[in-house]
Amino acid sequence: MISGKNYIGNQLSANGTKTYKTFNPELNAENSTVFTEATTKEIDDAVNLATKAFKEYRTVSGIKKAEFLNAIADEILALDDQLIKTYCLETGLPEARAKGERGRTIGQLQSFANLVAEGSWVEATIDTAQPNRAPMPKSDIRKMLIPLGPVVVFGASNFPLAFSTAGGDTAAALASGCPVIVKAHPMHTGTGTLVASAIIKAAEKTGMPNGVFSNLNASGIEVGQQLVAHPKVKAVAFTGSIKGGRALLDLASKRAEPIPVFAEMGSINPVIILPNALENRQADIAKTYAGSITLGTGQFCTNPGLLLGIKSDAFTSFIKNVSEEVLKISPSCMLHPNIKKGYNTSKEKVVSQDNVTITANYTLDVQNNYAAQAIATVTGKTFLENPTLHLEVFGPFSMIVQCDNAKELETVISSLEGQLTGTVISDEKEVANYPAVIAALQNRVGRIIFNGVPTGVEVCESMVHGGPYPASTDSRFTAVGIGSIKRWVRPFSYQDWPNNMLPNELKNENPSNIFRVVDGVRTKN
Repeated sequence: MISGKNYIGNQLSANGTKTYKTFNPELNAENSTVFTEATTKEIDDAVNLATKAFKEYRTVSGIKKAEFLNAIADEILALDDQLIKTYCLETGLPEARAKGERGRTIGQLQSFANLVAEGSWVEATIDTAQPNRAPMPKSDIRKMLIPLGPVVVFGASNFPLAFSTAGGDTAAALASGCPVIVKAHPMHTGTGTLVASAIIKAAEKTGMPNGVFSNLNASGIEVGQQLVAHPKVKAVAFTGSIKGGRALLDLASKRAEPIPVFAEMGSINPVIILPNALENRQADIAKTYAGSITLGTGQFCTNPGLLLGIKSDAFTSFIKNVSEEVLKISPSCMLHPNIKKGYNTSKEKVVSQDNVTITANYTLDVQNNYAAQAIATVTGKTFLENPTLHLEVFGPFSMIVQCDNAKELETVISSLEGQLTGTVISDEKEVANYPAVIAALQNRVGRIIFNGVPTGVEVCESMVHGGPYPASTDSRFTAVGIGSIKRWVRPFSYQDWPNNMLPNELKNENPSNIFRVVDGVRTKN
């Protein structure tokens, strides 16, 4: 049974008077569980407990942290059908999607467990002393990455498991040695509560300090604002809208001690379709992209919201084909009535602009909270003159931009805000003829894709899920893959420190048996 209460460490708490329920968009009705929003005191208690836990947790070995992360994965799996059913009730998403996202969540936890168990991720570097160096002696200096402190993670509306309570942000922060306080997303608080219970059980089973994890309910923005402003919080993770992420970034920067906010926000993920590819296989490309545009009702941060090409008969045929193909696909349910409302509002704002032509618009009746897909097109000149056309429409919509030539295509790409992904659809040798276009795209995105679709983000060490602002607030980091652990740590040096007092990662004997850089050489010696 889902309690509806907050987790302040391992204690359930519901002292507030503000309550809310989640919503089933498929049935267009509220779910039954009543959730109690966290009070200011409960927020303060959770942060203070995390601060206390940090003193111990920051010194927990990689092996023990790995046990904790693997135990979380096991406890999530033990929730079994209750988790899957709750997920579906709160999202309108199908069971297969729920199980797939659960699998991804488990995989993320296990990958971080493997990372910290091996231990070399701390980037230990040792420059040994040279006391006889002239004209001045050289000190012994040793460096490694250390955790920042309590981290606040905001649950994401569109990924109730993989980007929420025990998602990649939480897994990375816990792996780094940082306690986590989750601000549950109001659209799927029940799912989050179940996962929170799994994390608490795992913490208790593996002997982690109380306060290493807390989960706070919130129906609006106030709880999140208080958490970001709390002086003992040291970093923030957010996945959502540009408006929400920017508000948190501004709030964090105005603190007496500013802290980093790692926000993954808006992206329209431009797709460049080159002429030869269109000539040879435009019908296949149209069918593939109709599927990608409507996948998951367009509720992915990597949805292809912008298709770019050079005017030609083949491009005209492509526009006709992709518009026909997208209308063959049955509409599907969005995550919440508010998300559907936002989709309709953004779509209408874009298509009502001057010189915009709607080429596909699903006009048949749809169920409550189902989204009607659409495609529109403009010229490159119109797109360049109207920044409103750059707006992210979160849902099954894409804008097609017809450029006069490669130079205008390059100019359009350069005019874009930062994006998570950019895709090039090309015959194998054709892409080499467009170096300026590709260079412009690389300057605007975090990941570039060749002859694929942007939807789908592989969780692996080489993945970059981030990009120039506003795709993310810091393009130097990824939000997916084990490299995302770097967000929650800082470099720290010891100078002439006694060997027996150094962390194991930096001791001469290398008791952790990790790879280190010693006097410029990567070694385990």
